[in-house]
Amino acid sequence: MERSYASARAFVDRAAGPLAPHLDSYISGLIDCRYAADVVYLKARHAAAFDRWLAKQRFAVTDLGDGHVELFLHRARSIGRRVAPETLRSERREVLQLLQSLRARGVCRPVVLQRSSAEQRAGRYAAYLRSQHGLTHATVERYEAVALQFLRERFGCSDVELRALSAEDVIAFVRRRAKQLRPLTLKCVATALRSFLRYVQYCGETAVVLEAAVPAVATWATTPALPKAIAPEHAQRAIDSCDPSAIAGLRDRAVLLLLARLGLRAHEITALQLEDCDWDRGHLRVRGKGGREVLLPMPQDVGAAIGAYLRHGRPASESRHLFLRAQAPFRGLTRGSDAIGAIVRYALERARVVAPHRGSHQFRHALATRLLQAGASFPEIGEVLRHRSPQSTSIYARVDLSALRPLALPWPGGAR
Repeated sequence: MERSYASARAFVDRAAGPLAPHLDSYISGLIDCRYAADVVYLKARHAAAFDRWLAKQRFAVTDLGDGHVELFLHRARSIGRRVAPETLRSERREVLQLLQSLRARGVCRPVVLQRSSAEQRAGRYAAYLRSQHGLTHATVERYEAVALQFLRERFGCSDVELRALSAEDVIAFVRRRAKQLRPLTLKCVATALRSFLRYVQYCGETAVVLEAAVPAVATWATTPALPKAIAPEHAQRAIDSCDPSAIAGLRDRAVLLLLARLGLRAHEITALQLEDCDWDRGHLRVRGKGGREVLLPMPQDVGAAIGAYLRHGRPASESRHLFLRAQAPFRGLTRGSDAIGAIVRYALERARVVAPHRGSHQFRHALATRLLQAGASFPEIGEVLRHRSPQSTSIYARVDLSALRPLALPWPGGAR
């Protein structure tokens, strides 16, 4: 049978089980989200099979849950038929999406999540950080994750009894993390743990000041790691590797140019909205760290790339995000995901570039290095990169080797 929207509707039109009244609206929703015809056809086949199985087992729609999906996946099949693992994964993914759609429309009962005592405590701590400290979403998530991990390792699934915490528990947690993490990452964990223990003390949950028990992490701030910058010719090869005839190619080219020309961070790109582009004045509004907003000049090639994406590549969507997913459902790139990093990795693979690393920050380092070699001062570079501290910009002093060479002292006993 041809894999088309019509054949997908034919599947659901023949449905006679308990899902029959709801499958047409489900398929219509997929089509409205602009899923490809062959994808909708596959989802309709799995939905129809699930409907037939429910009818045979005489299950009511209102009682459906994840357990029914697992029973469906492990149902008795034709004798001698071997089911490939890929087929099982596909069935689970498609039927769970159907179940999620039914829950969203109130057909099935919603999932009631049973939060553990540790999750409840960490959740209250996160709410306190948001309301009292005004921290960014990413910082709150990171601190909450550390608190949750600490409580889970100490109390497991049992009730959390914060008065039972001791300095030994705190030290043991940091020591375990020290075996897994690099010093800078471990320092962030220690900072988050101190914050949580201050919150515990503030709430009067313990009479012991446990914050002081968190070990200090030795990191050498005076000798930070040398910035890893991609070479200009390699960055251009990555940009040129984007296919201008494809939706993803137009989007990826615009993203890479924002990284290379303006030095934007990955989360700043995912946060861009359509109204952030001021075409009359040639400005781009960027939301940086700490919620700060700045207006940056939009270079001609960046503006042309964004304009080409908006005219010929951006799918129709109600989302106000500037950059959308290249496949249905078409929504904004998720904040906190590695979407920008994935764009960089695929571009480097297409261009066959061996870069210092696979992340997006190397374009930001490359911009700073070029500005320094062109004679820009450190305050000017810090202003372009929107650094709040001069120390953040000072790491690039070690990159300009030609300027540092005359400062090197002669080696004792060496050539004069």
